[in-house]
Amino acid sequence: MKLVFAGTPEVAVPALDALIASGRHEVAAVVTRPDAPAGRGRRLVASPVAERAAEAGIEVLKPARPRDEEFLARLREIGPDCCPVVAYGALLPRVALDVPAHGWVNLHFSLLPAWRGAAPVQHAVMAGDEITGASTFLIEEGLDSGPVYGTVTEEVRPTDTSGDLLTRLAFAGSGLLLATMDGIEDGTLKAVPQPADGVTLAPKISVENAHVDWSAPALRVDRVVRGCTPAPGAWTVFRGERLKLVQAAPVPERADLAPGELSVGKNNVYVGTGSYAVELLWVQAQGKKPMRAADWARGVRISSGEALGV
Repeated sequence: MKLVFAGTPEVAVPALDALIASGRHEVAAVVTRPDAPAGRGRRLVASPVAERAAEAGIEVLKPARPRDEEFLARLREIGPDCCPVVAYGALLPRVALDVPAHGWVNLHFSLLPAWRGAAPVQHAVMAGDEITGASTFLIEEGLDSGPVYGTVTEEVRPTDTSGDLLTRLAFAGSGLLLATMDGIEDGTLKAVPQPADGVTLAPKISVENAHVDWSAPALRVDRVVRGCTPAPGAWTVFRGERLKLVQAAPVPERADLAPGELSVGKNNVYVGTGSYAVELLWVQAQGKKPMRAADWARGVRISSGEALGV
């Protein structure tokens, strides 16, 4: 088939690579979000998908909005059979959805209908899911509600951050997306409507969602830290300033600390929760680079009775 691929961040690149390497389908163009300011200089930078497409000599389309008439005219001119999508980052209007004969097929990083929305992997980790996965589905105008072509499952490991899990799903999902394109082309694959029950929503994680509540149980604190890593980053307050929590681990044998209370040893930093303690492994103070929590604690000289979240 002739394809127009839509995607923006690094997580979409494995799927684009799989489609380019397939030899079976032609990636005629790529649609991605416009260049965005990045780094300290805030200079405009092309998306990872745009950079990969340019390397491969593929035409790159960067509409400010997918309903822009210039973009729609070019899309019709290309005449794609299908438009595979991975984390594009903009809502597609009906006028765009109607262009390809086989529609727009999204690779979504959950087992639909679970975790519809912008942050399925983060929510899966924060909810303590043991199994998650990826789904390919036909995009409708509703939120991730279209009929499903296929799924692939992935175990959520006890120490997974959302970044770890998303990286694995990006590669597993790239094979699923390619298989979906093959099945659509040869007519062996039909989309199946999603069940009405089991729907959960995964809205974007806000900075406030990433604020750690030390009165919560240790397992909840651990899930928030892992689910919000690398973005937006779990955080707490220490001496009136924000402290980012990069890595932590539950310590069931330490149940002697009040919520938020700090206990510092030679090479360990423990914090009390609503159940047992968690050990801080890596933290990042405001304006600083990430560092081992023990080094941070030595530098700030924590006094007896000091606490986080105050």
